[in-house]
Amino acid sequence: MTTIPQITKDCRAQMEKSLDASKRELASIRTGKATTNLLDTIRVDAYGQQMPINQVGSVAVPEPRLITVTPWDKGLTHAIEKALRESDLGLNPQTQSGVIRVPLPALNEQRRKELVKVVHKLAEEGRIAIRHARTTARDQLKKLEKTSEDESKRAEKDLQKLHDDYIHKIDELLKAKEAEIMEV
Repeated sequence: MTTIPQITKDCRAQMEKSLDASKRELASIRTGKATTNLLDTIRVDAYGQQMPINQVGSVAVPEPRLITVTPWDKGLTHAIEKALRESDLGLNPQTQSGVIRVPLPALNEQRRKELVKVVHKLAEEGRIAIRHARTTARDQLKKLEKTSEDESKRAEKDLQKLHDDYIHKIDELLKAKEAEIMEV
């Protein structure tokens, strides 16, 4: 039988998952600085399947505007280069003695504004997932039998507070990412 603490715990776990997913998504959005997370969403055709780029080579950031990918299997160099070129990140990789160098061009004002829109969309998806977790938990509360009205009201208040906390965390992530993108 489900209990109020169990419902609250499940709800918190769902919200935490949503927050983590939002963090990962936002980390993969390109800003002015090079980070290894930038390539996390890129998949490479390797050994007959789609593999994350960090599983086919080592990714490093030797300079603020440069990412290098060193393939573990030299035969995958072309596939990695192709995956980087075809990603929606606007990258132009060059291979130099077995190392793929990915210079990051400076972002222009228009591109920055586009990225901010993308970041807002991702943050909204995170908020929707958090609201969904709250709604699911509320529905479970309503189905509970043998709980007093006071207990139900208190549990709903707790859920709302949990919801507000996680929404606030996503808003903080959004603010930080937006500032990072707009920084020239």
